[in-house]
Amino acid sequence: MVRCAEGPRETMKRKRECVYGAELDLATLVWTRGRDFPLARLESRLKCPACGSRRVWLAFIVPGEAGRQRAG
Repeated sequence: MVRCAEGPRETMKRKRECVYGAELDLATLVWTRGRDFPLARLESRLKCPACGSRRVWLAFIVPGEAGRQRAG
């Protein structure tokens, strides 16, 4: 999962917080980045398609663990 981390800003014009988020597809990441691409660098390579910010949050969900987290 990835979510934009661009919060509200108080400058000359007030900017609203971007709340865009999506689920990343592992197969697409392998096709576009290569299978040897380090996951630790993935966050620095992403850009929010809604606002253009490079500040993003990543959350890795292990398959089979998603249901247990929601139930507990």
